[in-house]
Amino acid sequence: MTNRFFYLLFTIFCAWNSIPVMAQNTGENELGAWYMYFGTNKLSEQWSLHTEAQFRYYQTTGNFNQMLLRTGVNYHIAENAMATLGYAYIDTDTEFEEFTGEKKANEHRVFQQFILKNNVGKFAFEHRYRLEQRFLQHYETQDTQHRARYRLQVTYPLPGQWFLNVYDEIFINLQEPLFGQNRLYGALGYKLNSELSFQAGYLKNHFTGSNYDRLQLAIFYNPDLSKRSVQ
Repeated sequence: MTNRFFYLLFTIFCAWNSIPVMAQNTGENELGAWYMYFGTNKLSEQWSLHTEAQFRYYQTTGNFNQMLLRTGVNYHIAENAMATLGYAYIDTDTEFEEFTGEKKANEHRVFQQFILKNNVGKFAFEHRYRLEQRFLQHYETQDTQHRARYRLQVTYPLPGQWFLNVYDEIFINLQEPLFGQNRLYGALGYKLNSELSFQAGYLKNHFTGSNYDRLQLAIFYNPDLSKRSVQ
């Protein structure tokens, strides 16, 4: 009887201690990191080329999660309005735990985008509307999904070359389930010159039933290629 009692206690103890381990397998309890580059390369008064690369990790020091490469052609309708047609390729490791022979998911994405800007005092507002057509492949399964995104971004200048940048972006699926995700972001930025700036910030990425915390480090490089081509 005593042996059975201790065996029962041992079983309960092992089961209880396995719960936190299982919960960490998704990486939800880890502080991850996104290392990013964004570029708007001016070609003429009305046209520019968008370039972008993001490398996302489950942990700040490693454990690959996702690579995103995105490009697009921008048409500048006015000083405060821009339309974009673009393409993105996304390679994703869907498992936090690493193991031999794991398979990754990939996605080809086409998107249409409209950006509208306005100022209120020192606050610079940017409204970004985006539609995405997503062609996904996960293991042997292929799927096509459609999604709408809206991002409200606010930038506030600080003394010198410093500035604050915050945004909230919601993702709405055009099929079930309706809610995709929400991203809340805040960062401190430094503008080195008219072409080059940096941001270091924090992102809260919310999905139904899960939340992820991500450190973000970004480089923004916006060269005027139209002037260089003339020279």
